Amino acid sequence: MKELVVISGKGGTGKTSVVACFASLAERAVLADCDVDAADLHLVLEPKINRREEFSAGSTARILTDQCTGCGRCAELCRFDSIAPVAVDGQKASVYRVDPIACEGCGVCSWNCPADAIAFEPDVTGERFISETRHGPMVHAKLGIAQENSGKLVTLVRNHAKRVAEAAGFDLVIIDGSPGIGCPVIASTAGASLALVVTEPTVSGIHDLERVCRLTAHFKVPTVVCINKHDLNLAMSDRLERAAASHGAKVVGRVRYDTAMTKAQLFGTSLVEYTGGAVTQDVQSLWRRVVYELA
Repeated sequence: MKELVVISGKGGTGKTSVVACFASLAERAVLADCDVDAADLHLVLEPKINRREEFSAGSTARILTDQCTGCGRCAELCRFDSIAPVAVDGQKASVYRVDPIACEGCGVCSWNCPADAIAFEPDVTGERFISETRHGPMVHAKLGIAQENSGKLVTLVRNHAKRVAEAAGFDLVIIDGSPGIGCPVIASTAGASLALVVTEPTVSGIHDLERVCRLTAHFKVPTVVCINKHDLNLAMSDRLERAAASHGAKVVGRVRYDTAMTKAQLFGTSLVEYTGGAVTQDVQSLWRRVVYELA
């Protein structure tokens, strides 16, 4: 089975738009939206959710006030200052409470409470879904606001997508990876068959491309590049191509700027479904070359 991951050095380069087009062009593929912190592939593909599961990562302490003796041992041990005394019913005697936002879930307070008055419970921090789109199966997820462990959720999405592909007899998983070079990007990319980096002709685009190429090289993932909106700055696009070559990555596609890309998004569809113009031919050519590289 092949895994194609589409990534970018930052958000807004057109990564998800490219994935939506690939979903339309691929004949037998499972889609995996691994941009769990800000997932938006579903806005274009309108998946019908068939199955959903809660995602738990980490735990938060909670003091059982009816058992708390007010000894203060938990506050003494908490290095994150997440535990403080509070008055109960206006009385001078105090019990302690945990600030769930400040709590890092280390568990030290729970393990050392002499009254066993601290519950240490798993947090539900998001959801993951198995859905059906007009282009086939899709596995995606939603991480809660300001929640952590996005890398773990990305790994679960990838693993689910591979199981769905195996069950359906598909030999390709197309991954909409996270932007940047952090933990969710590593979880999206490590072990993939091919990484396609979508960039744009700007100075920051060059720096972002170089950072991503160093990451994929570290994990020994073959890498190719697409320059989106290349015609807005042809000289910079040429610089991008040279920068990619210096990192052992070749440019396999240049996609011109066209307002049809935005209009397709407004209609909730992919570019290749919306128009058959020159920009669609750019994307079709990109897809053919990516398939060649995968093979």
